[in-house]
Amino acid sequence: MNHDSYPDSYIRDILLKHRTFAVVGASAKTTRPSYFVMKYLLSKGYDVIPVNPGLGGQTVVDRTVSASLDDIGRPVDVVDIFRNSEAALGITEDAIRIGAKVVWMQIGVRNDEAAHLAEDAGLKVVMDRCPKIEYGRLSGEIGWAGVNSRTLSSRRPVLAAKGGQQRTLRDDT
Repeated sequence: MNHDSYPDSYIRDILLKHRTFAVVGASAKTTRPSYFVMKYLLSKGYDVIPVNPGLGGQTVVDRTVSASLDDIGRPVDVVDIFRNSEAALGITEDAIRIGAKVVWMQIGVRNDEAAHLAEDAGLKVVMDRCPKIEYGRLSGEIGWAGVNSRTLSSRRPVLAAKGGQQRTLRDDT
């Protein structure tokens, strides 16, 4: 996989097929990017599990914070890393151990060694991207904020999510 450029189909596949996000480095501060991402993913029908050793047992975005990935105790699809690039390798090792399907490193986070380790274990990897921004870009919502997504379409297919909630992602294939 070329981690400098991801096909829209690769990102879309992750966002459509994987429902549970563990956000490592979750913050209780409402002004932090991790908080915005968790709120946004929850609003789109995803199951979000905040992970932060300093906040373990507390509540963030109406979810109980796990102190570590090992403490979650249920399946996780995507491990979303809000930590620095150096920390990504250890978190990736934890993600592999708990059976995650995807390691997603946030904007500014890139660790090629972690990416190779995850891919060798059969996981998908996204680096230096944000699922909130990618969802918004692919669904066309990002244009509501005046951002040019460089995608022009009059189509907006609606995809049913679990629990009757609706998510929309453009399918340009």
